[in-house]
Amino acid sequence: MPPAAEPAAADPAPATPITWADPAREAAFEAWFAGVTPAHGLRRETLASASADASFRRYFRVAGSEGSCIVMDAPPPQEDVRPFVRMARRIAQAGLNAPPVLAADEAQGFLLLGDLGSELYLNRLQQCDAAEADHLMRQALQALVHFQQHVAADDLPPYDEALLARELALFPDWCVQREFGITWSDKERAAWDRICRVLMDSALAQPQVAVHRDWMPRNLMLADPNPGILDFQDAVRGPVTYDVASMLRDAFLSWEEEREIDWAVRWWEQARRAGVPLGEAMAHDFGEFWRALEWMGLQRHLKVLGIFCRLKHRDGKPAYAADLPRFFAYATKVANRYAPLRPLLPLLAPMSGQRVGEGFTF
Repeated sequence: MPPAAEPAAADPAPATPITWADPAREAAFEAWFAGVTPAHGLRRETLASASADASFRRYFRVAGSEGSCIVMDAPPPQEDVRPFVRMARRIAQAGLNAPPVLAADEAQGFLLLGDLGSELYLNRLQQCDAAEADHLMRQALQALVHFQQHVAADDLPPYDEALLARELALFPDWCVQREFGITWSDKERAAWDRICRVLMDSALAQPQVAVHRDWMPRNLMLADPNPGILDFQDAVRGPVTYDVASMLRDAFLSWEEEREIDWAVRWWEQARRAGVPLGEAMAHDFGEFWRALEWMGLQRHLKVLGIFCRLKHRDGKPAYAADLPRFFAYATKVANRYAPLRPLLPLLAPMSGQRVGEGFTF
């Protein structure tokens, strides 16, 4: 789902033109759009670009007889809308706020969705005061507890060792080699392999729940009920700390650690009361939970460093690389804190330019 644009007004201004690189795709869209228009009272003259994201998907906004709608253009074979459709229904059945799927052509990759509004959590959090930020973060984490408790995970793809390893491999392939032109020695590669083993073992040891995989302010909307949930098509069955780490240590927004821990404690207490599986160690020791969360977050941040570099070099989207320093800072802090992860520091230093400061280690 997109960073949302302004919803269509009752008498909208002329729409922003939508361009198509493939005439056949355009013709297929026009035929599909004409077919779904009568049932939803869509007004073709209001169709306008809403946004694109880091994938091949694009989003349009259009006025309908019962309000604004979102159109997803997800061309196969690069994209498959079926997981999105399944998860949208599953999240709604769990009592959470996902965009309703109003019409779907799964074979061609066209969806008509309900519109959750125009303001991302990210935008509000970047502008609001501390009290409102605290309120919004608590709402998002409370909704996450509900997601983990009520969204069925048994038949979701597993977040298994193979997937964890593929994600971690993005860092040396795209960040180390492609972005920075660094070739590791055999000794450095062996150190990297040992770090990957530690991180994967920690993730695989955790209790498993439904994992959104991008539960972060850019994928949450200010909505009623709050939050609206987007970009859930890659959901898996995996480690219970993953989405908490995603929310607290975001790709585009950083917090003081004191606030991270406060929100993490609140999630942990709510999760224990709600019966979210934590395992004996994490359920009885917040310190062990926090360690697992930090290690899970490090796996994610190394993956994202690779993804953002791949977006720049393969997909022609260089803007994401502006946030690389945030992820190097996250990774350096965690690696410096825990003795088993300290061998990562000399691998990061040539790229991050950061000297390791004093800090607690465990």
